[in-house]
Amino acid sequence: MANALIIVDMQNDFCEGGSLAVAGGAGVASGISRLLASEPDRWSHVVATKDYHVDPGAHFGDPPDFVESWPRHCVVGTSGSEFHPELDTGRVEAIFHKGEHAAAYSGFEGHADDGECLADWLRRHDVDQVDVVGIATDHCVRATALDAAREGFATTVLLELTAAVAPATTDVALRAMDGAGVTLHGQPVIRAA
Repeated sequence: MANALIIVDMQNDFCEGGSLAVAGGAGVASGISRLLASEPDRWSHVVATKDYHVDPGAHFGDPPDFVESWPRHCVVGTSGSEFHPELDTGRVEAIFHKGEHAAAYSGFEGHADDGECLADWLRRHDVDQVDVVGIATDHCVRATALDAAREGFATTVLLELTAAVAPATTDVALRAMDGAGVTLHGQPVIRAA
C-alpha cells in the first residue's frame, strides 16, 4: 500500500493579498515546499485541490456573511485561482477542482481534468494513508480530512502546515476531526489578519 500528501487549496486568493486571505497562508505554502524538498521519499504520491469557481451561486455573497457566503474568490481564469508562488508544485501528480457551480469544501467533492474523483484516484494508486495540509484548517482542510476518514483512508492532518481563519471555528474543526478518528499533528497557524 502507499501514502499520499493532499495539499488543500494553496491558492493566491486564500493567501495574503488575496480576496479571501487567511493570515499565514504564504508561510504555509513555503513550509509545504520545504518539507517536500527535505523529505522527498516521505509520500508515494502528492496531489492538490483547487477551489475553482465558475458560478457557484449563493456561495458568493454581496455582502458576504462569512458563514454560508463569501467574497468572490478563486474564479476560474483569474490569478486568484492559481497556486501561490511559494508552493512548489513539481511533485503534484493530479489536481482536483471543486466548486465550479456550487459551494464545495472537501477535496473529495472535486475531480481531475479527466473527471476522476479524488477517492478513486487514491484507490487506483493503492493509497491507504493520507496526510492533509493547506488552507483553511477550519473549512476545506477540515472537510477534506473528514471525507478522507469516511472513505476509509488512515488520515493525519499536519496542523503546522495549515492556516486557520479563526480560533472558535478551528476549535470546532479540531474536535470534529479528532472525533472522526483523524490524527492531528502539531498546531495550526492562527494569526490575526
